[in-house]
Amino acid sequence: MTEYTASVAWHLPPGADFQYETFPRDHEWTFAGGEVVQASASPDYYGCHSRVNPDEAVIAATSSCHMLTFLSIAAKKKLRVLSYVDRPQGVVDKNEEGRMSITEVVLHPKVVFEGEEVDEATLRGLHESAHRNCFVANSLKASVSVNPEQ
Repeated sequence: MTEYTASVAWHLPPGADFQYETFPRDHEWTFAGGEVVQASASPDYYGCHSRVNPDEAVIAATSSCHMLTFLSIAAKKKLRVLSYVDRPQGVVDKNEEGRMSITEVVLHPKVVFEGEEVDEATLRGLHESAHRNCFVANSLKASVSVNPEQ
């Protein structure tokens, strides 16, 4: 078992309004290694568009986990990866219970290998294995699919 911690901090600035439409959503995430992420709510919910919102973070974490799992599997199979670029997309909508949630995450990874090209079946198998073993995808209720680009 591995346990992780973070600090999430928000403070009402002196004199700031605290009404639903106007209270500031900006806050900070601080991780164990000292990295600080400037975060906010989604702009759809009165947040700041130039900060990371929790929905984006879940989508990025899903992509990152899949990528790291994929790279590990490729390395174990002695397939040298030169680059891996993904542009994940996520959908926030009402779920089956009628509550807002991340209902879908679609990954669009483009992988470049060294040497001869990896055939489509091998690439699909690597992505399927990465998906099955990705901690984040295994934790989500949302549908997660992988559409590799070639």
